[in-house]
Amino acid sequence: MEQQDLLELKEKIDQAKEKSSELKGQLQGLTKELKDDWDCTTIKQAEVKVQDMENKITALNEKINTGVSKLEEEYDV
Repeated sequence: MEQQDLLELKEKIDQAKEKSSELKGQLQGLTKELKDDWDCTTIKQAEVKVQDMENKITALNEKINTGVSKLEEEYDV
């Protein structure tokens, strides 16, 4: 391997280390946000919470639609 090849390889390694550090920082930030904002410590917990929220949204939409239908019937809209 020539000196230029080694220098290029060293540059790529340095860039990879920098990117790795950046991604680790982002992961730590997202993990903290997950814990602080949603009280979850794992992705699985977050997925369960999301599913629960989606179920609640669906139930509320059904109640709203039922209420709107009743109002429309009462007021002949």
